[in-house]
Amino acid sequence: MDALAARPLTDTIGTVPYRMAFAGGWIDQPFVSRLNPEPPGSMVVVAVEPVCWFIQRAGFAAGTRDVALKLWNGRLPDRDPAELVRELYAEENRGKSEPSGSQDMIGLIYPGVNRLDYDYAHEGGVFPRHIASNNDPQTARWLEEVVHLLPVAQRPHGYNPLGIRNLDPAWVRRLGETGKQCFDAILARDAHALGASMNACMECWEAILPQTVRHPALTVDLKGILAYYQSRYCGAMYSGCGGGYLFVVSSDPVPGALKIKVRLAEP
Repeated sequence: MDALAARPLTDTIGTVPYRMAFAGGWIDQPFVSRLNPEPPGSMVVVAVEPVCWFIQRAGFAAGTRDVALKLWNGRLPDRDPAELVRELYAEENRGKSEPSGSQDMIGLIYPGVNRLDYDYAHEGGVFPRHIASNNDPQTARWLEEVVHLLPVAQRPHGYNPLGIRNLDPAWVRRLGETGKQCFDAILARDAHALGASMNACMECWEAILPQTVRHPALTVDLKGILAYYQSRYCGAMYSGCGGGYLFVVSSDPVPGALKIKVRLAEP
């Protein structure tokens, strides 16, 4: 066998994890959380082992991961994760007028399933007031079984989902609630509740930031694809604005879907 082919994949793509963002996404942005009438609002992130190369601009924090790979020479340092989050946040957002939310960094660095609680009164909503983490192996294995990934479309170059902002406080509050419901559903290993939280999150996205799913630059019928899978399975949501992957929640196989491996804390 060729020596190059015999190398592990991580020799090529690095050992830094990817991250999945589930229900509640966008509540990590201060321009959203400041309008939440009942803080904190929550979202869920899940650390994913780099068992494959996930496509760029598809909601897996690949851009943040690229920064981490350069910053830390291909692997996460063995240091306090909260310190690493702030270090990576500062590096990625240096000079940016629209900074990435801290959930990107937390999702890469914190193992397991994490509920991030954002309150604008705490550090201006930039970092969560509290992080609830679950690293139970059985819960992780269950999540790997019921979450199915369907590649849909990369975000187009030049696409910006923030052209229209209908930041109604009632919808912002509901968005933050979907993250709490999502985390509780995962801990209860309830596929129907998990799917419902994702469906509700997509409703919130369309209400407050409609260009996350409808935009002149998008050539794929994201709404149509989403409706198809939501009507046939427990629930579904996109991995990020503009498409990316579709997360489908189902206890049964989903044709054409990929699987993930949750990264857990070292025992």
